[in-house]
Amino acid sequence: MFKYLYYFLALLLYMFAIPYLFYKSRNKKYKDAIPSKFFLKNNPKFKENGIWFHACSMGEVSALKPIFEKIDDNINLSVITDTGFAQGLKMCKNVRYLPFEIFLPFWETHQKVLVVMEAELWYMLFLVAKIRKTKTILINARINDKSYKTYKKYKFFYRKVFENIDKIFAQSQEDKQRLAELGGKNIEVIGNIKLSTLPKITNVLKKPNGILITAGSTHKDEEKLILESWDKSQGKLIIVPRHPERFDEVDKIIQDFIKDKNISYHKYSYQKDFESDLILVDMLGELNNIYAISDVVILGGGFCKTAGGHNPIEPAFFGCKIISGKTIFNQKSLFECINNYYLVENDELDTIMLKLKDLNKSGLKEIGDIEPIIKEINSGTKE
Repeated sequence: MFKYLYYFLALLLYMFAIPYLFYKSRNKKYKDAIPSKFFLKNNPKFKENGIWFHACSMGEVSALKPIFEKIDDNINLSVITDTGFAQGLKMCKNVRYLPFEIFLPFWETHQKVLVVMEAELWYMLFLVAKIRKTKTILINARINDKSYKTYKKYKFFYRKVFENIDKIFAQSQEDKQRLAELGGKNIEVIGNIKLSTLPKITNVLKKPNGILITAGSTHKDEEKLILESWDKSQGKLIIVPRHPERFDEVDKIIQDFIKDKNISYHKYSYQKDFESDLILVDMLGELNNIYAISDVVILGGGFCKTAGGHNPIEPAFFGCKIISGKTIFNQKSLFECINNYYLVENDELDTIMLKLKDLNKSGLKEIGDIEPIIKEINSGTKE
């Protein structure tokens, strides 16, 4: 009875939403996603008997990469967002947008296993999978403090969702307890799988005396902002642009900045040390090695409108103090994996730079293990 009522309400919602969806689909940002999800345009079914992964957006999709690398079987991936779709295409051939729920009974095919990432608790997704005799797994499951009250308020609904989930891998004991309260069963704690692949040092560098500040993965206009917010009394500054084609451009920006100033400067490609006040790293592959000897990291991509931030896991792994801008829409899920970071408006960067000694070092939360997930997936693929 519940599933028919749910299906009827979803149908009503879809009917009222059609005019709005047509309007939004004219927006370039939604021109592929909306026709695919709500009208199934260029969004065919998956072939049967694959291993189907579902994740929302870019961060969640990226976290699946280590698992994909250990699976030889036919991988299918469905997503919600455009950024998730773009990232998915870099990792596997069969990528789809997950259709609106009323289409799932007609769209879903039998798969060996359905693996769903984090909080994508779509009722029809799991129900239809069970009807198709597909094993269902929820991975990296979490319920944060902000969402907990809402989940409890609709506990009756989530009990119905969890009835159709065979196995749950939770991030923490607290998540396990909350999931069980909502009706989850067969729950195992394995940590956060977004931290299953950690940075590696390829070259051990010598740390200079004093504070070392690294501006990592910077974009256009960010170098100028950082330079104007920095004083050499705060420590040596290393700038590592995100794109190598900008090395000459950034060199000119620095040359203009230090003109008539008592600041020593060199390019790393000419002098491989950090003895100057200001260093431009105009080489690839050195960023993690530099994070390993840095005290403070100003993480680029968060002070401009388009980049959406950059990965904070790397500097957090090395215990750096992390500062970034507030435009981190592509990296929010990764920032949730670390403790102690500082997001500031562009015009606040100079102020926080005066307080570097008072900032706390960053660190990683519970590191995840993907091996139990691989084992569970393999157990579901045996005929």
